[in-house]
This record gives sequence, structure tokens and C-alpha cells, in this order.
Amino acid sequence: MRIVTISGSLRKESSNTRLLQAAEALVPEGMELVSFEGIGDLPHFNPDLDGDAPPASVAVWRKTLQAADGVMICTPEYANGVPGVLKNALDWLVSSGELMNKPTAAISASPLATGGKVAHASLMLTLGMLTAHLFEGGQLSIPLVSKKINDRGEWTDAEAAEEIRRLLVRMSDAVLKRGSE
Repeated sequence: MRIVTISGSLRKESSNTRLLQAAEALVPEGMELVSFEGIGDLPHFNPDLDGDAPPASVAVWRKTLQAADGVMICTPEYANGVPGVLKNALDWLVSSGELMNKPTAAISASPLATGGKVAHASLMLTLGMLTAHLFEGGQLSIPLVSKKINDRGEWTDAEAAEEIRRLLVRMSDAVLKRGSE
């Protein structure tokens, strides 16, 4: 079971990226997390470029998601929304449908006590428009994330780690259910 992970932050030392890396230690048997790190390489969305031969980076993005059994997105909150680079990446999927009915987990993680709730709500609206399968228990908002994962990408908060572990189990269940339909 191949789950593509996407960090909404391009920052090298991003806590969102570290959270996705730390999640690798919590995956259920038979699940593999594969990081897609190319959202910063996508051109600005332009419908004129979205034809039979989209830009190469867009083709790679779409192909990666087509091959995935599920998707897990972790985003910070910038200016009361998702980072522009993540919104741009998702905009490239509107006409092509790679997330249609695909089990998708949405996580917001913030160093603030709010947990990035505004970005989370925005992400959920976009994923809903893309008709991603937002399975029960697949959405989390994680406040004070910098106190839950250390600089080495290790969990320092057992409760947060358990929330992610449960999300991954629910992701596995959603993927298996989709495969049996």
C-alpha cells in the first residue's frame, strides 16, 4: 500500500515535513509512505498550459498521485490559509481528477496553539471540490507541533504520535475498503 505524503511547506526544516517523516515509524504493516517533494517545481497554474501535454513537472505530479493508493497532506498555515505552493499544486488536479475518490488524509500542524485551523478548513474545502475521499478519522489539526517532534524528527509527545498512528490505520482501512469495491 503506497501512500504519497505532501508537505505544504517548502522550508527545509519545516515541522510539517518532519511530522510526515516521523509518521514513517508509525505505519501499519504493508503500508509505505513516499514523500513527493516536487510541489515547488510546478509552474503557476494556468488553464492555457493544462492540455494534452502539460508541463513535465505537472505530468510527474499527476502520475505520482495516479500510482498512489492514498494521499496524506500536512500543511502549515500562512496568512490564514494554505501556502500558495500547496494550493497551486492542488489547482493542477482540478481538471485531471487524480484525487477523485482517493483516500486522502488532511493534517494541519502549527507551532501556535490554534493548530492551523483556518488552513485546515481551507484545505478541506479544496479537497472536497477535488472529490477526494476524506475518510472518517483522516483529519487532524496539531497545535504546538514544535513541542511534539524534535529537531531529529522523533516524536516527543506520545499522544500526538498515537493520533497519527490511528490516522494511518484508518487510512489503511479506507484504502482496503476502496480496493474491495
